[in-house]
Amino acid sequence: MSRNSYGGDGAREESHGPGVVTRANFRAIMAIVSSTTAAPSAPHVNVNRPNAVSVGTIVWLSSELMFFAGLFAMYFTHRSVSAEIWPESYSMLNIPWALTITLVLVASSVTAQMGVFAAERFQPRRTGKLLDVRRWGMEEWFVLTFIMGAFFVAGQAFEYAELVSHGLTVASSPYGSVFYIMTGFHALHVLGGLIAFLFILGRSFAAKRFGHYEATGAVVVSYYWHFVDVVWVAMFFIIYFLEMF
Repeated sequence: MSRNSYGGDGAREESHGPGVVTRANFRAIMAIVSSTTAAPSAPHVNVNRPNAVSVGTIVWLSSELMFFAGLFAMYFTHRSVSAEIWPESYSMLNIPWALTITLVLVASSVTAQMGVFAAERFQPRRTGKLLDVRRWGMEEWFVLTFIMGAFFVAGQAFEYAELVSHGLTVASSPYGSVFYIMTGFHALHVLGGLIAFLFILGRSFAAKRFGHYEATGAVVVSYYWHFVDVVWVAMFFIIYFLEMF
C-alpha cells in the first residue's frame, strides 16, 4: 500500500474494520490507560481535578458557606443589640493563644496542599529519610496536617476551659452564647476534617497500588480542609481582631 494509505506526517488513516486498531486509536487507548493506571514512578501524570466528586464537594462546601454566613450574621446581630456587654466579655479572651493556634491551623493548610501535590504525583509515602521533607509522600504530609489540626482543637478546648473558669459560659451572656456556638461548630468541622484525613490515610495504607481513586480522595479532603481554614481566619478576624478597634 502507498504511504497515503497508512498516513504519513499529515496523511489520513483509513478505516480497517472493527477488529483493527488504527494508530490514532492506539494512541488514545494508551493515553486513557496511562492516566488511570499510572504507577508511583510516573510523576508526570496528574489527577484530573474537575471530576464529578470534586465538583460535588465544591457545591456542598458552598452550602456550608451559607451556614457559616448565618453564624456571622447572628454574631453581628447580637453585637448590635447587646453592645454594652461586648467589651467586658471580649477582655476575657486570650488573644495571643488564639493567634498561636490560628497560625498552626493556617500552616496545616500548607502541609495539606503539599500532601495533595504528592498524591497527584502518585507518591503515597516518602522515598528517602524521614527528616528529608523534600522526599515526603502524601502520608507523611497528611499525618503532619492531622497533628496540627489536633493541636488546634486541643488549643480551643484549653481556651474554653480558661474562659469557663473566668465565668464566660454559654448561658452567662449573649456574647458567650454566640462565641461558643460559632467556634464550637467550627471545631466540629475541624474534627470532621481530621476523621477524613484518617480515612484517606487508612485507605492509602490498605491500597495495593496508589492510583487515581486514592489521589482524588486526597484532593477532595484538601478542599474541605482549606475551607475550614478560611472560615476560621474570618472568625478570628471578627471575634478576636476586629474588637480591638
